[in-house]
Amino acid sequence: MSASRTKFYLDKQNSKWLGVCSGIADYTGMDVTLVRVGTAMLTLVTSGWVLLGYLVIAFVADKKPLGLYDSAEDAKFWQGVRANPTRSTAEVRSKFRDIDRRLADIETMYTSRNTRLADEIDSLR
Repeated sequence: MSASRTKFYLDKQNSKWLGVCSGIADYTGMDVTLVRVGTAMLTLVTSGWVLLGYLVIAFVADKKPLGLYDSAEDAKFWQGVRANPTRSTAEVRSKFRDIDRRLADIETMYTSRNTRLADEIDSLR
């Protein structure tokens, strides 16, 4: 896949108008309703400057490609990567360490002189 999963995209599939608020919600992992309400309130408070920014983002940003994420779990993972790449890298590293430790335990159990294990294997034959 050539599309970057850490880039901001307009989310046209879940949009109400131009997809900026749903894109921000997808990018940050926030609820889209909160983003929309926040945008409306900021537009009123800033006398419309946020609306101008909204239109610029809608013009400049790319549309989110179809099938960017394989599953909801995949989308959550990439939102976490965007939020804190260091933490995400540490989580992946930790998962690999855990898998490596479990494989080492299996290898130790398989290659050791465990008579109980040997008896169980013989009984299965």
